[in-house]
Amino acid sequence: MIEQTDLAGSFTLPDTSITVNRMGYGAMQLAGRDGDKLVWGPPRDVEGAIAVLREAVASGVNHIDTSDYYGPHVTNQLIKQALHPYSDDLVIVTKVGARRGSDGSWIHARSRQEIIDAVHDNLRNLGLDVLHLVNLRLGGFSAPEDEPFEEPLAALAELKQKGLIQHIGLSTISSRQLAEAQAITEIVCIQNLYNLSQRGDDQFVDNLAAQGIAYVPYFPLGGFSPLQSSRLNEVAASLGATPMQVALAWLLQRSPNILLIPGTSSIEHLRENLQASSLQIPPEVIADLDAISV
Repeated sequence: MIEQTDLAGSFTLPDTSITVNRMGYGAMQLAGRDGDKLVWGPPRDVEGAIAVLREAVASGVNHIDTSDYYGPHVTNQLIKQALHPYSDDLVIVTKVGARRGSDGSWIHARSRQEIIDAVHDNLRNLGLDVLHLVNLRLGGFSAPEDEPFEEPLAALAELKQKGLIQHIGLSTISSRQLAEAQAITEIVCIQNLYNLSQRGDDQFVDNLAAQGIAYVPYFPLGGFSPLQSSRLNEVAASLGATPMQVALAWLLQRSPNILLIPGTSSIEHLRENLQASSLQIPPEVIADLDAISV
C-alpha cells in the first residue's frame, strides 16, 4: 500500500555538495504540441503548467530536469516564471547538444560554439548566473552511438573552469564512452533510456553505483508510448497502486543511485507519481517483475 510520500530518500552527487531527493520532475511535457511537432511551442494552459511546477516544489521535489531545446526555450521560461527566485536547495539540471529545426526535428548541435551558445541560452532563459549541472546529449533517440565527443565535452569543461556551470553529466552513452569522458572531466551523472521493459543498462547501472555516479533514466514510464502489461496491472492491483506507480517504485528499488524525473503536465498525475516514492514492492514481487517482459 502507498503511504505518505517521502520522495524515496536522497542522493548526493559524487564529490559535490549537491544532494537531491531521488524523486524529481522532468519538465519536457510542459511544452506544447503543434500537429506532429512534439515538445513544441507553449502549452495550451500556461497557468496550469506553472501550477504543476509550483506543486512539485511544494511537495518536496528539489531536482528538475529540463533543456532549452524543449519548446524550444518554453520549459526553461516556464520554470523561471513559476519558481524564480529559486530556493537554495533546488537543483535545475539541463542538457545541451541538440537544437530544433523549424519542422520540429531534433538536430545535433555539438560544435564548440553551439555548446557555448546553448549554455548561455540556458542561463538567460532560466535566470541563473551558474548552471548546477549540464548533461551533454549524445547518441541517437534511444541508444548510444559510436561517435566522437571530445569537442563538445571539452567546451563544457572550459565553461566549468570559467564558473558558468558547476558539474557535468552525459546522456545516451555507453560505459566505454564514460571511461573516455572521465579522462577529460569529472562526470557526476548519466541519463540513459531505462525502465521496466528497457533494461539494456542493467550492468551499467551497477557499475555506476559502485562509482557513486547518479543514473537518471529518461522515459521511466515508457515515453510517448506508456508501459503496458497485464502482469504489471495485476501487480499494481495487488499493491493498491497504479501500474505507473509500480514502474516508478521498481526503479527506485532497483538501485540507490537511480534518480527519477517522470514528467507530466497534470497535477493529478504529478501527485500520483510522487506517491510512488513511498510504495514498497515486496522482494518476491520484484523478482516477478524482473522475470516478465512488459
